[in-house]
This record gives sequence, C-alpha cells and structure tokens, in this order.
Amino acid sequence: MHNKTKLVVLGVMKQNYKILIVAGEPSGDAHAAKLVNALRENCPAINFEFFGAVSHQMREAGVETIINADDFSIVGLPEIARALPMFWQAFRKIKKAAVKRQTDAVILVDFPDFNLKLAKSLKKEGLKIIYYISPQLWAWRKHRVKIIAKYVDLLLTILPFEKDWYKKQGILHVEYVGSPLASEVYAKLSRREFCEKHQLDSAKPIIALLAGSRHKEIVRILPVMLETASLMAEKKQDLQFIIALSSTRKFSEIETAAGKVKAKGLKLPETLITVRGETCEVLNAADVAAVTSGTATLETAIIGTPMAIVYKTSSLNYKLLRPLISVEHFGLINLIAQERLAAELIQDDFTKETLSEELFCLLEPKANENMREKLREVTKTLGHGGASKRAAQAILREMEIFC
Repeated sequence: MHNKTKLVVLGVMKQNYKILIVAGEPSGDAHAAKLVNALRENCPAINFEFFGAVSHQMREAGVETIINADDFSIVGLPEIARALPMFWQAFRKIKKAAVKRQTDAVILVDFPDFNLKLAKSLKKEGLKIIYYISPQLWAWRKHRVKIIAKYVDLLLTILPFEKDWYKKQGILHVEYVGSPLASEVYAKLSRREFCEKHQLDSAKPIIALLAGSRHKEIVRILPVMLETASLMAEKKQDLQFIIALSSTRKFSEIETAAGKVKAKGLKLPETLITVRGETCEVLNAADVAAVTSGTATLETAIIGTPMAIVYKTSSLNYKLLRPLISVEHFGLINLIAQERLAAELIQDDFTKETLSEELFCLLEPKANENMREKLREVTKTLGHGGASKRAAQAILREMEIFC
C-alpha cells in the first residue's frame, strides 16, 4: 500500500508536480492555503500545480478551482441529505480531474464525510493519499478508522493525543505536526487600541459572542446569545457586547437574528457591536466569551480568554447524532485538557439563563484569572508554531521530493 513514487529519472529530479487539494469548510480552506504556501517555500525551485475544491483563501494562494467549496459548509444529516446531488456532482468532477491530470499526490484536508469517500475512490485509482487534519474518529463513528488504515498513505494530525490513539488502533503511518493555530492565532491590536478603534470603553467589561462560521449555526445559536446579552445588560448596565462575525458571513445574518430577539419584546444592550474579520482582536479585548463549539474554542484558548462553550442544532439532528458521539466532552479545548475546563452548554442546556449565569461567574476576577492560567498550561501542548511547515516537510518526504 505504501509504495514510494519514483521521482528521479536518469539522475534528474522531477521539477513539476500536480497536487489535488480538497477542503470543504472555511477553517480547512485556511489551513490548506497555509500548507500550499509552506510547500512552495520549502521547495522554491519546484513547480507545484495545485488544483481542487477551494474557497477564497486557497484561491488567493494560487490554487486552481475545480470545485468552488464555498457552499460545502453544511451542518446536519437532513441538510446534507438534501445537498447530496451537489456533493455527488463535485465528487465526480474532482475524481475526473485527478485521474485525467495524472496527479502526483492528493491532499485531503479535514471534511471527513466527503474526503474519506474520496480517499477510498482515488486510492483505488493508484494515487498517493495524504490526509491533513485527522477526522475526529476518536469522538464518533470510530469504524471509519478502517478507511484510514487501508486507503490513506500518510495521516497528519494536529491534536496532541491523536497519534497515540491511532497507534492503539494499529495505525502507524501517522505524524503529529502540532496545531496550525499555535503561532498563527494572535491579536494585531491591544485591548486599548481595539477599544479606541471601535469606540468602546476599555475600563468596562467586554463580552465576546462567537456564533459560528456556518449559516445554520448563526440562525440557531446567535439569537440565544443575544437573549443572554439582553438579560445580562438588565442586571449590569455597563457591560459591552461584541459579535465576532466570520469573514465568510454577512451582516444581514446578524440583523435577522437581532430581529428575532426584538420580536420577543426583548431590548438589546446599549453597547452591542458587530465586528467582521477581527476574531482574534475581539477575543483579546474581551474579558469573557461565549463560543460555539469547534475550532473557535481552540482559538479562544490560545488567545487566553475565559469562555463558555455552546452549541445548538435542530432537535432531529441532535437525536440522530448524539448517540454516535463517544467522548466525554464536546469542546476541543476540554478534550485536549482531558477535563471540563470550560462549561459546555449543549442543546437544551443552552439557554439565556444558563449562559448568563456562567458568563457572570467568569467575570469574577478570581474565576477569570484561574481559567486564564489553566488555558495557558493546556495550550502549551499544542506546540509552538510551525505546524504548516512541518506538515509540508512530511508531505515532501512522503512524495520523495528532496529540495
């Protein structure tokens, strides 16, 4: 299975490589773009031809678009089922391009429901399969580990416990490269500078609201966050709230959520602003944060902001998916810490009352500093940067490209 590709012909190193790269969500697209840049930086004399399923950051990195992945980010089994024709069309188009171009390697980034099927199909075509950012098989649907064992040549993991987990499953072609967020998540502005820019009072408490990067997450989660803000502002009027909007989302989505809250007769806080594309700066300025479960919990932890983790999906999705989840914690930072470091308010436990109570607790100086200290300790295990470079070097070794 793990046959090495011959890259040296008649003593001359091959100079052109065709690489298919597939990411399906904004976070994966961002990591993939950094990986593309790292591969080029490691081997400037090599001509890499990257193509695949891409969104805006990979496009900016010069990856040719075979499939526009902007519409791939879908949550929930019913929603995925309705989108199956789109995914099937994309699958066939990507496979056709990979085979026709005689691809030297396939790099699949996260997005397991799509990419694991693609790995199986393209491996049968004799292509080298590299998987960057392990599917969370340790959390749910563990049986898919058989696909990794049989159809993936190299698996690159970003969480510290994953390599040992795979070893226990008998899978050894795994390398831990560290989290790409470790040195790439930082604020460009201090709290004072951020507050001056957005006309906030740095002497008053600031609460960040991160409602997710998907439309459905904003629809279901942001209204509860705004109800929480309304309730908290009633009790403590000097609170300032900031909605950290992903650069991939629209301000109109915030307006729709706010309209739902106002329709209930609730009054939004006097100081409530939306900031787009400045998540790290928002978190750095905030005293506490309400964060949707996902990659954002790691970003918040790296910045060092005390948080409560929340999530809410449709009742049907939750009933279908909850029995498949086999880990004690939902939040990534809690999984890494191996303890309930941040409170998790999931589904019916996520209400304005429960969230406001938790955020008020975290605003207490002692509790706030205690969580900040724990976050500092836990995030040390994520590495000290350079994950994209290490991932690129591992891929080059696997492809036997020696620059």
